[in-house]
Amino acid sequence: MDYSLAVRETAAGALRNLSACGGFEVCDDMVSKDIMTPLVALLKECSTGLDANQLSPEKRIEMDKNYIEDIANEAINLLWNVCECSSTAVHIFNKEGCLEAVLLYMKKFSTNVDLAISAANCLQAVTEDNPDLLYSFNASSQQVLETVMLCPESTMKHILLRTLTAGIIWNIKGTIPPGSLGSMVNAILKIFSESLAIDAGETIIRMKEAEKNRLKLAVEGETEENMSDVTENCVLSEDYDLEEIPKGKVKKGENDISDFLPPDQRELKEVTALLMAQQTALEIIVNMCCSEDPSDDEWEELSSSDESDFMENSYNDGSGLLMSPLCLSDEVNSAFLNNLIPKKILEKTAFPNSVALDICMHNPSWKPLIKKLNAVQCRALTCLQNILLVSDMDCLGGASLQSIAQHLSQLVFAKMELPTDTEFLEAVTSALRALLQTMASKNISQQSVTPEQLWTLCEAGMNSSSASVKVNIVSILGISGSILAKGQDTAEKLKVIGKFLLEVAMKESSLVVAGEALDALFDVFADGKEAEKAAVEIRLLPALKEFQPVFKMRMRKGKGKYSTDQLCVLDNVKMNLRRFIAYQETLGKSPTCNSEEL
Repeated sequence: MDYSLAVRETAAGALRNLSACGGFEVCDDMVSKDIMTPLVALLKECSTGLDANQLSPEKRIEMDKNYIEDIANEAINLLWNVCECSSTAVHIFNKEGCLEAVLLYMKKFSTNVDLAISAANCLQAVTEDNPDLLYSFNASSQQVLETVMLCPESTMKHILLRTLTAGIIWNIKGTIPPGSLGSMVNAILKIFSESLAIDAGETIIRMKEAEKNRLKLAVEGETEENMSDVTENCVLSEDYDLEEIPKGKVKKGENDISDFLPPDQRELKEVTALLMAQQTALEIIVNMCCSEDPSDDEWEELSSSDESDFMENSYNDGSGLLMSPLCLSDEVNSAFLNNLIPKKILEKTAFPNSVALDICMHNPSWKPLIKKLNAVQCRALTCLQNILLVSDMDCLGGASLQSIAQHLSQLVFAKMELPTDTEFLEAVTSALRALLQTMASKNISQQSVTPEQLWTLCEAGMNSSSASVKVNIVSILGISGSILAKGQDTAEKLKVIGKFLLEVAMKESSLVVAGEALDALFDVFADGKEAEKAAVEIRLLPALKEFQPVFKMRMRKGKGKYSTDQLCVLDNVKMNLRRFIAYQETLGKSPTCNSEEL
């Protein structure tokens, strides 16, 4: 709260950088040391300054800087960082009525889009899972958000601003009247559709060329101006033996003004804004495909079911017990179709443009875009996973399940070596898992992934450090095995799958992965003559009976390591293990099975 505006800006900027680099620990420490009191006061003072318009237009031009807005931008970014990391900061945000100030900053979108974007980022973070704040949104607040969302400017920064604002409106959908819900969802997805329709690779190529031309013109203009000055002041004298510089040539280190140009990277900033908009849109779409976790009553109902219901409750379609059921509301589904969202998501799952990647690789300041391009692809794959599980296939723009399988197969197996990037591997195996699950439920056989490729993927996936990748791999193997179990002369293949899954269940350090491996075993050996034959030959029943007490003991010891949801699922696995053993014992007593053993 120093009297000097420059000092305030510098101090707020330093704290912003500390909060961004320090993460949760630093932000928590800041909040515990009461950073929120001066920060809230500064934000409100800045908003008052913006409202009062303290500096005249002439004064702002003269200063070439609006200190109030620049301080506000640093402060709002600091607020965003601490609120993302601290629930206490969010509580103070609610209590101190910071919403009004943040909305005021968003209203500056026509004159200061960077400040509006910072405010929108902050508000999107604060409105997520914050029901206490909903009461603060009145008609006036919603009008501000609607005005921002409908801003006509077409720059990438404004696309990002509209996307963030759409995300805020989705977060506060509880304040929207039921009759307006459909139109609200459609408006949000229309903005997302416009953002996703832009080809980021082509934009990078175009923007890089624009930057090159702009800098070339700037250098030529400055060179001509400098050469004019040199010509006017140059005195040709034999005593000094001055060398006249040829027109159009610049001596590096002397008159090369490119070294002194301001670090203006407007084209790079535009591309960055586009990629942030697309990533944000995809992340919100994932949230729109809501996951309905089983309630306590449903878990109790599952736990109290009789062992005789095992076959009826087993997941023969390959869905797996760790896959939560998903739903898509009529409003969202209709808006998805109207705005071709699934089709555009599928397009974004492709690898980034190779020319654009080459540009980024050879320009240090543009190189960070590669990570952002990959992030967009991974978010799109996650969206595709959810779309496959919750929506009608007709909305994928005519793409069949087989063509999607071919596309995902190319993403994984197109190169000589399998991908090792954990984020990509997790996203693509999740999408492949959802696809195979959907195809199995519709009795569609997949031919894009060969058994050899599938086995290679399984072995590579189990070497991953990510438990999520391992869970996906095990589930994919379980789905494939359950389909094989319905065929003829597949016992040998089922034996290989069964041995692999048994080894994972018994040796995997993560109980979540071990539980998924058991689920996969239940799916593969739930029914069918080939499955019964394979189970006997790999001694599945004795192995599971021996492993059952070990699994129970590991669950007791690991209670503190896993979330409540994970423990509920593992408890369900434990129950199904008991059922499956009982079911296998009844098969062992059947005349058919006994005659086969003899």
